[in-house]
Order: sequence, then C-alpha cells, then structure tokens
Amino acid sequence: MDRLILMRHGKAERHAQSGGDFERALVDSGRADAAVMGRVLAQAGIAPDLLLVSSARRTRETAEQVLAAHDPAPRVEHLRDLYHAEPEDILQALDDHGDSAATLMVVGHNPGMHELALRLAVQGGASPIQTSRLRGRFPTATVVVFSWNGQGAPVLEHLFYAQEHGGAGGE
Repeated sequence: MDRLILMRHGKAERHAQSGGDFERALVDSGRADAAVMGRVLAQAGIAPDLLLVSSARRTRETAEQVLAAHDPAPRVEHLRDLYHAEPEDILQALDDHGDSAATLMVVGHNPGMHELALRLAVQGGASPIQTSRLRGRFPTATVVVFSWNGQGAPVLEHLFYAQEHGGAGGE
C-alpha cells in the first residue's frame, strides 16, 4: 500500500426506523457531503483501488456516493469488523485485506477513524499546525490521506473537510 485514505461516514439520521444503530441511513446532507468528498478526491487525482467499508448502512451509503466520482470503480469489501472499530481493528483490516491495493480507502466510524488519523499524523511527524487542525475536529464526511516516506513513516498529504468544499459539514 502506497497511500491510505481514511473517511468518516456522512451525517446520518439520529435513529433508524428499525431502532438499531447499525441501520441508520444517511440524511440528505450526508449523501451530498459524501458525493462532494468523492469529487474532491477525484479532482486531487486520488483514486482508491480498494475500499474497505464498515457494513453499517451509513458507511455503505457513504461509499456509494464516493464511488460515483470514480471511473473505473474500485473494488469494495464490506467488513463487519469495521463497525465502530478501534484503531487497532482498522490496522488489522488493512493487514488482512489491503495487500493488493496501492491506494486503499477505509470508510468507517468515529472515534476509531479520528484516533487512527491522529496517531498516523503524529507518528509521521506532521507539523504542529496539521496535528492541531486534525486534533481539533473530525466531523462527518472528513477525509484524510496519508502516503509513506522512504523510511516507512506515514506522511499526512491531505485533510479534507466537506464544509471547506461546498458541503454542509457535520458534527
């Protein structure tokens, strides 16, 4: 893997009709923000080869919106283990499923996505301004992109907030 994209799902309804958290759907602004972020990635020339997506409804719907901006569409794997995963669980999914992808994208949930993004940024020596910005917030539909330097350390390439690209942004 040469590049890692981490994305928090778009804004979702507070309660699913079924009453379960797993089935919460995206609201209209969440769908729109996810689509915006798919276009932002495409315009930046960042195209995933593989998406690892939590099998929760809101993450699946987020991935669908992101995929609409990419042609050809990357391979997608839905993983129950990414549902409310801790950073270690996300890293394990990368190890288990990401060997064949040069650019791998994970669509998941907070707090695990935010914690992993911050951990990688600090580990890679991101600037205090970058880490402060990242530490400050990780709202819905946030996308962070890492590459790896010659010593194998993560390098924070991009931090994209939907609100900064015409989206509504979320909490």
